[in-house]
Amino acid sequence: MKGLFQPGRLLVLAAAIVTAMLIRVTVSWLPDLADRDEYIVNATTVEVTSPPRMVPPNFIQQAFERSDMPEQLSLLDESVTQRVHDALQRHPWVAEVSRVSKQAPGRIVAELKYRRPIAMVEVARGVYPIDPDGTLLPPADFTVSDAQRYPLVDGIVSTPQGPEGTNWGDPAVNGAADLATLLESSWEEFQLEKIHCRSSPSDSTPAFELISRGGSRIMWGCAPTEARPGEPDAEQKIQRLRKYLKHFGNFEKPDGPYEIDIRHWQEISRMPLTVGLEKSVR
Repeated sequence: MKGLFQPGRLLVLAAAIVTAMLIRVTVSWLPDLADRDEYIVNATTVEVTSPPRMVPPNFIQQAFERSDMPEQLSLLDESVTQRVHDALQRHPWVAEVSRVSKQAPGRIVAELKYRRPIAMVEVARGVYPIDPDGTLLPPADFTVSDAQRYPLVDGIVSTPQGPEGTNWGDPAVNGAADLATLLESSWEEFQLEKIHCRSSPSDSTPAFELISRGGSRIMWGCAPTEARPGEPDAEQKIQRLRKYLKHFGNFEKPDGPYEIDIRHWQEISRMPLTVGLEKSVR
């Protein structure tokens, strides 16, 4: 105790107390930098990778509102980039948030990968856009003319199992999305109109038909990611369609429309839809 109350030690202790008090007083006098304009960010000051045409211009504001973000954020907040990341990632148009960084003055920059539409699924309740993974996209962001630019999928008996931005939840829809993605570059070449899903109670694996603009029905078979014994793979089927078009010009000549079956191992068979006469194309 005598050592504790020596003059030198008491002086050091008093100096420490005075310094602490001065720091507290000084800090109270300093301006709060978090409130300065150059440190404030909001939905309008978040810069993102240029989005596709159908993504709404206010989608960042939508993302903030869906995540209950405050109207203003501070760059001095250590969690601000993670909060912006999480808000953007929840938006149904955003497939991936690659990076979020702070930029002075008062900016946050985010690198995004967007989902893209690949087909429109027709059910009793309406038409719903999906991406190549079978993820439901916001129908309200598509006009009628927008929807007509994509392959139509019908024969689906389910409805979306979750909200926008989640997978439809039906293997038939996923298979149709895979098929639409596979045929994306040749859809116009083949003059196709839609993909029809044929579900069978005795077969859990859906089968698909391609409907041409002239009304012919092409028996495609299983989804591109599936395989059935004795059935050609997806690339072989595409080559068969090209061979058929090279030989006949389109899927309706000379007396179509036809039912055209490309699932056989060694040949293509066809049958006029109105007559019932079978022919084979080697």
